Amino acid sequence: MAQITLKGNPVSTVGELPAAGTAAPSFTLVKTDLSETNLADFTGKRVVLNIFPSLDTPVCAASVRRFNLEAASLPDTAVLCISADLPFAHKRFCEIEGIENVVPLSVFRSPEFGLSYGLTMADGPLKGILSRAVVIVDGDGKIIYAEQVPEITQEPDYEAALQSMA
Repeated sequence: MAQITLKGNPVSTVGELPAAGTAAPSFTLVKTDLSETNLADFTGKRVVLNIFPSLDTPVCAASVRRFNLEAASLPDTAVLCISADLPFAHKRFCEIEGIENVVPLSVFRSPEFGLSYGLTMADGPLKGILSRAVVIVDGDGKIIYAEQVPEITQEPDYEAALQSMA
C-alpha cells in the first residue's frame, strides 16, 4: 500500500504504482461516447495517463487543462485523462472548457484499473476512487515515468513528467 494524504490526513491505496521500466498494466476504459478503448489502441505512441479522483475538483480540472495545452501538443503522444467520473461528466467538462487534445476516460466499468495500478484509495472519505498520479508509457508499453502525488490536493509535477518525454 502507498501512503498518501488528503488535506494532511493519511490515506492508503490498495497497492503501489507500477515503477518506471516495467510493463504498463493493460486496461479497457470507457470514452465519452460510451465506446471502449484500451492501452493497446495506442501502441506506437507515448501515452500520458493523467489519473485523478474527479473533474469536480479544482486540482483535477487544472491537470486536465494543463495536459491539454502541453503534453497533447507533443508528436506521437496521446493524453488519457482517467477518473471515476461518468463519461457524461467528462464530455460536459471538455465541451465547456474547450478541451479537445485529450482522451477523457472513465473507470466506471473497470474497477480493476485502480487495482492494477495500485491507485484505488482503500480508506478515507474518497475510499473507492482513484488517487492522483501521472504515468507515462512509451510506444512499446513500458512505463518511462510514474508519479504518485503524495497529497491529493497537490498538482502533479508537470515539468518532470514532460521532461521524461524529451
